Amino acid sequence: MYGKGILKGLSVTWKRFWDTYLEDISWILKGKKRYFNEEGIRHRSSKNTRGIFTVQYPEEQLILPEEARYLPFLVYDEGPQGKQEVRCTSCGICAKVCPPQCIWIVRSNDPNTGRPIPEPTEFYIDGDICMNCGFCAEYCPFDAIKMDHDLDIAAYGRNVYNLEKLLKPASYYNLIRPMNAALEEQARRAKEAAKAAKAEASASPAT
Repeated sequence: MYGKGILKGLSVTWKRFWDTYLEDISWILKGKKRYFNEEGIRHRSSKNTRGIFTVQYPEEQLILPEEARYLPFLVYDEGPQGKQEVRCTSCGICAKVCPPQCIWIVRSNDPNTGRPIPEPTEFYIDGDICMNCGFCAEYCPFDAIKMDHDLDIAAYGRNVYNLEKLLKPASYYNLIRPMNAALEEQARRAKEAAKAAKAEASASPAT
């Protein structure tokens, strides 16, 4: 019994060993690497993978699942002449719901009137404290803060990110989270259409 079990286990290991070389050769003949699918897009390891699935990290990296969560980042839209239109209004909701309290926001004020301006002067996230829970992105009413896929954040000092380091374009968010971005854009357009219809109905004379 034990002898057959050991031989069976060794046969599985031996098969996986040789499948690795056979799979690599088949992909080399295709002119591609086996970390990519037929369309040339990186994929993740799965139960259907043949051989020993090894990636030479960090030179080679697989694509992360869309819902992977690492440090948050702030989204800005690219306006006319390349102007950065930051979505964040410095409302402070993300800082309030953050469990480890790793977000600090300095709100902008009008120098003439002293009234608050819907734009942050400073925005800090302490990456050493952040627990990557995603509450900030979930509760943000303006889709201004999202969870990043950047996991290479090791440093010799403290990982405190300021506004300049946190800002990334909406095109980057669309790249790492295409499905979520499409759903959010659809909801945004529906909301704008409902708002326009309501305004048109209120502006039209009563019959």
